[in-house]
Amino acid sequence: MKKSPWQQRIRRAEELASVHPYAAEMLRFYALLTGFQEKLYRKLETASNRTPMPASHKQLAGPPELPELLSSFGEFLSFVKEVGPARSAEIADELKGQDQRSWGGFLNQFWSGSAAADSSESESLFARSFLQPYAELLRHRAAMQWPGYSHSLCPFCNRKAGLGVLRQMGDGGQRSLICSFCLAEWSFRRIVCPSCGEEDNRKLPVYTAGEFDYVRVECCDSCRRYLKTVDLTKNGLADAVVDEIAAAPLDLWARQQGYSKIEPNLVGV
Repeated sequence: MKKSPWQQRIRRAEELASVHPYAAEMLRFYALLTGFQEKLYRKLETASNRTPMPASHKQLAGPPELPELLSSFGEFLSFVKEVGPARSAEIADELKGQDQRSWGGFLNQFWSGSAAADSSESESLFARSFLQPYAELLRHRAAMQWPGYSHSLCPFCNRKAGLGVLRQMGDGGQRSLICSFCLAEWSFRRIVCPSCGEEDNRKLPVYTAGEFDYVRVECCDSCRRYLKTVDLTKNGLADAVVDEIAAAPLDLWARQQGYSKIEPNLVGV
């Protein structure tokens, strides 16, 4: 039986955790989080079979899935409080003392892109982790196509890219971006910065390191931003989302050079 995308990510995270001790803790947390996300996806999928789905993420207000989301949020809070990183566990503890109306406001702020000005990066990651399965479900059900789309923001949910991927095409690799939220993937030119649009290759250095020679740190000297791109032409066994997390030492190096990441992954790196 073919494994689900979540099970494939879990298996890859467990494999990498066993060979990269420095990343083991974050990869094991990611594997647990992915297991929770799959359960939530299946729950929402069942609910959506009973009632119509909204056409896009922008129609969240009053969707039939919202009760199922809120009913699962308490379970998510307990899960994160028990196994999550310290800051996420603190946020979970704070939210557990609030009512469902407050929970709904917190989640809808992130969903609509109108998070409070004082919201921290940790709070945004927290909301993104919980809502990602719903965003994926909407995207799968919408079955949208975007031939010729070449912008840097996600064609489905309008969020920033979280990572890149190179896939075999002819004699080279075709670059795509993967959304940091709904995980949509779309083609994007190789010699252009996804953050500011810089096209001068002299200002777009690319770095690799021995242990992760298939993960590229693609930087921009104009805006000082970067993202990591997983080259599947060099490592066909990689899972782009998981291997990007495992290559955390590259993030540390990039930050030491004065670059900042376009969007952190779900473990906050």
